[in-house]
Amino acid sequence: MLSCREETELMSQRLDRPLSSGERLGLWFHLLFCKGCRATQKHFAFLRTATRAWREHHDVDSIPR
Repeated sequence: MLSCREETELMSQRLDRPLSSGERLGLWFHLLFCKGCRATQKHFAFLRTATRAWREHHDVDSIPR
């Protein structure tokens, strides 16, 4: 089993790329037993939702660069 730091890194990577079946299984197993990593996963989900809502509300793609 990977450390919490390594599992958190996988959670972050999952936002950018698909995880392999082994990575998904390992993360799932780790989350069964680790309350801290489950909380981190919820924080990632909240931040992703909040960022999407902010971008939609502020129409970021139409801002000239």
